[in-house]
Amino acid sequence: LIDCLPDIPGWIVGDKGYASHAFRTLIRDRGARPAIPHKRNEAPVACPDWIYNNRSTVENLWARLKEWRAIATRYEKTACSFLGILCLAATNEWIKR
Repeated sequence: LIDCLPDIPGWIVGDKGYASHAFRTLIRDRGARPAIPHKRNEAPVACPDWIYNNRSTVENLWARLKEWRAIATRYEKTACSFLGILCLAATNEWIKR
């Protein structure tokens, strides 16, 4: 998925499931900085808390969007119509806030 990004992001944030030296090296080779905490059995690595803590905001948004049946089950068959319902749901969440 990293190869499919249109631009190089400043940070790539992941959870402990993506913690590996090879993956962090791949991210650095692409020109981004990894924000992935270390596992308990690994040596500590630099992971800025202020970047990693904002990850919960994105995860909570996806959790709310998946409450929409059409998004959770991929009810829409085409990519265009799925993007449309995704934008509608995201706009609805934005208006609620």
